[in-house]
Amino acid sequence: MFYRRDFLKGSAILAVAGIFPGLFEVASAASVASTPSDFTLWQLPLHQSPAQGNSYVFRTTKGKVIVMDGGVPDEAGYLRGFLAALGNEVEAWFLSHPHTDHIGALHEILKKPDGIKINSIYHSEFSKEFYEKVEPQAMPRTIDFYDRLKKRENPATNIQEPGLVIDIDNVKFKILAVKNEELTVNAYNNSSMVIRVWDSVRSVLFLGDAGAEEGDKILLSPFRNELDSDFVQMAHHGQRGVRKEFYQSFKFKACLWPTPLWLYNNDQGKGFNTANFETVKTREWMKEAGIQKHFVSADGLYVID
Repeated sequence: MFYRRDFLKGSAILAVAGIFPGLFEVASAASVASTPSDFTLWQLPLHQSPAQGNSYVFRTTKGKVIVMDGGVPDEAGYLRGFLAALGNEVEAWFLSHPHTDHIGALHEILKKPDGIKINSIYHSEFSKEFYEKVEPQAMPRTIDFYDRLKKRENPATNIQEPGLVIDIDNVKFKILAVKNEELTVNAYNNSSMVIRVWDSVRSVLFLGDAGAEEGDKILLSPFRNELDSDFVQMAHHGQRGVRKEFYQSFKFKACLWPTPLWLYNNDQGKGFNTANFETVKTREWMKEAGIQKHFVSADGLYVID
C-alpha cells in the first residue's frame, strides 16, 4: 500500500488547508468572498489516467470531509492518499451517476477500503430495467457497484426525489435533480444528480454530466430559481452537456472544469478522437458571458479556500 507516496508524487501542487504548510506551492485560489467560508473545496487533478474524470473534496471548518464523485479507477490511489491526509474518514460521499469516470475510484475503495471510513453515501439508483435497456454494456459494473453499496454496514441512501437538503457543519447540500428514467437519450448522463452546495458566503453548483435534455427539465422544475452560484462545475466535463441557454439562465462567477488538456483544447492528444467534442464551443459561451475565472483539472490541484 503506497497511497501516500502516490498522492505526494502525483501532486504537482498541494495545499490542504495548512495541513502541509510549505510542502508545495499553493494553487491559485478562486476566492469570490472576503469573509471566511465554512468549507474548503479541492478540485482534484488527473494523474494516472488520460481519461476525463470528476473528483472534488470538501473539508468543513470543523474537519468533516465530503467527496463529490471521486473520478476514474486509476485515480483511486491518489484519492486514498488525499483522504488519508485529511484523516481517512469521509462524512458524506455524493455520486452524480454510475459512469466509471465518476464512480470508478470509489468502486475500487469499496472493494478494498484499507482503513477509509465512509459514514454516508448518497446517490440516485437506476432501476434494473433502465440500465438493462439504455447501457447494457455497463451492466456488469453497475450491478457490482450497486451491490457493494447495499452490502455496506451503512447502506447508501437512494434519493428518488429532488429537494432534499443535507446540512454538514453549516454547509448545505441540496439535491436539485435526481435520476429521470424518462430520458433515454444520453441516458446515464441525463440522470446525473445535480447538487447545489453553499454556506453563508459561497456557493457551488455541481452538474455532473447533465446533458441538454436534463438541463431543459431543470429549467422547467421548481428549482430553476435556485441555480445562482459563485462556481459551476461544467456539465459533462465542459462538452456536449447542458445547452447554452441553460448557462444563460442563472448567474455565476467562475467555472470548474473537470477536464483533461486534450479535451479542454479539443485536440487529438492521447489518441482520443475529439472531432465530435464541443469543449471549445462551451468556452466561447463562457467568454460571451464575461466569465474570466476558469479552473481546469488538467492544470493540477486547485484549492478554493
